[in-house]
Amino acid sequence: MGSLTGKVAVVAGATRGAGRGIATMLGEAGATVYVTGRSVRGNPATEGRTETIEETAELVTSIGGQGIAVRVDHTVEAEVQALFERVMREQGGQLDILVNDIWGGDALSEWGKPFWEHSLANGLLMQQRAVHTHMITSYYGAPLMIARRRGLIIEITDGTGYNYRGNLYYSLVKISNVHLAEAMAADLKPHNVTALALTPGFLRSEAMLDHFGVTKSNWRDAAKQDPHFIASETPLYVGRAVAALAADPNVSEKSGQSLSTWGLSEEYDFVDEDGTRPHWGNYFKEHVLGNS
Repeated sequence: MGSLTGKVAVVAGATRGAGRGIATMLGEAGATVYVTGRSVRGNPATEGRTETIEETAELVTSIGGQGIAVRVDHTVEAEVQALFERVMREQGGQLDILVNDIWGGDALSEWGKPFWEHSLANGLLMQQRAVHTHMITSYYGAPLMIARRRGLIIEITDGTGYNYRGNLYYSLVKISNVHLAEAMAADLKPHNVTALALTPGFLRSEAMLDHFGVTKSNWRDAAKQDPHFIASETPLYVGRAVAALAADPNVSEKSGQSLSTWGLSEEYDFVDEDGTRPHWGNYFKEHVLGNS
């Protein structure tokens, strides 16, 4: 992996899961990483979850970068604006990498229901938490990159392209994230700033481990409950994908594209935390679509 020493990143939504993995791997490459989210020590914002942005920032620092925790509710425009004003002050206007990983929709998604039976309030709130927040964050982050005519914005989504994700409101969020990248890429092209979308595969996050009642060491036991979990990947895998993109001097050639961890692992030759190279794309075609 290329060095990101001297680079400045903001990972929005880095309390846990993919965001934490991304922040950590950017730190491993030497970057200064602003870690944002709502959960801080003594005041977790997500029921049943104990992870905090301070923990993520400490992981970033311990692995070679500089982690800076900033509590931000990305639905509140003034808080997002203040975040980037702080980056402007502390980093002399430098912002090289912005990752939009704000989600907050797990408790709102009602799987197995058609859209007219799904809670409309939950469906609309999902758009506010995971689409509007991305728009607000990029609105205030992009000008720092435009001023220096360089930078990379990454929209973290679920799935590549525009196919239906199995729940109208969830699908609308994830497809919106893909289109945000495509649309931002078009607007940013004259300013030499890159925007793209990136999806992990079946993510072996802290929440998923808890859901199946397993740990990092015995996670394979969860395949007894969901056989597809055997093809899952850790948050560090998507983190390494982001770090590889950020270190690629030709990343602008990917602007506007919808990319995957498994595809980038082949291109950039990185592996997951355990040394394996999960390929959710191949697994999905063979074991999910092949059996449908």
